[in-house]
Amino acid sequence: MTRQTVLVLGATGGIGGEVARQLHEAGWRVRGLRRAAGATSAGKDGIEWLQGDAMKRDDVMRAARGAAVIVHAVNPPGYKRWAELVLPMLDNTIAAARAEGATIVLPGTVYNFGPDALPLIADGAPQRPVTRKGAIRVEMEARLHRASEAGARALIVRAGDFFGPKAANNWFSQGLVKPNRPVKKIGYPGTPGVGHQWSYLPDVARTMVELLARRDELPAFASFQMAGHWDADGSAFVAAIQRVVERRTGQRPVVAAFPWWLVTLAAPFNTTFREVGEMRYLWRMPVQMSNARLVDALGREPHTPLDEAVETTLAGLGCLPASAA
Repeated sequence: MTRQTVLVLGATGGIGGEVARQLHEAGWRVRGLRRAAGATSAGKDGIEWLQGDAMKRDDVMRAARGAAVIVHAVNPPGYKRWAELVLPMLDNTIAAARAEGATIVLPGTVYNFGPDALPLIADGAPQRPVTRKGAIRVEMEARLHRASEAGARALIVRAGDFFGPKAANNWFSQGLVKPNRPVKKIGYPGTPGVGHQWSYLPDVARTMVELLARRDELPAFASFQMAGHWDADGSAFVAAIQRVVERRTGQRPVVAAFPWWLVTLAAPFNTTFREVGEMRYLWRMPVQMSNARLVDALGREPHTPLDEAVETTLAGLGCLPASAA
């Protein structure tokens, strides 16, 4: 049986890399696109690396030849010029998918939704964002919907805040803990008593892989939400970090409030801080997503126990000493 080919844009990143790894294990022929020179026909990771730039349409079209699926998990380098470059990058993926009749897979976010959709975001809830990044996310999905009516197919898997051993740009690794440092203090950005949803990156990737195995049964434009790890009052996730760290080091980290005052102070001078400030409502209100549609499709949601997921994440980020043999 001929292996199906998938092109993963963003395979050097967190979610892209994890999806690429799991697809390879599932028997797919995996291609990755990277700007660095020295692309090889087959890497040790099982990925066929091609040199190219996701911001250049010709490169994407060339890399996508013969691909049945394109995973769009790429962002501009360093997240710079995000608003300016994200939509053109997606347009390149759409053009390639239409040429190949391929399915586009997009990791979705909760940024699409404003406070009116909270606390429980139902499948198909109206998307009325209140932030600039949220508006761009809505437009991305709108373009995918239009593409699905013009020969391509689209699959969106929406998840809460990512955490995982190789997930770098997220609240876990940039807010709660510091990579490559012992965890002595946990900075929690949420309001005490307010629930929050987290998603373990390998579980998100597994969900994508399992849905792709059933993609012929799905509509041309399909969107699913994950329940992930629901922390009902904001304390369970922090407590899991404390348990893991104490068990591995004998020391229990303290919990401190995230310095939102610093974000407010720096926002007028820093685009990233300004966007972080705009997203604060997601920490002041409960954010939970219904996974009813996903459970209907798969029968259940891939789910790693919280302490196991947290320990693997902290170890991957270099925050724990090596475990005993």
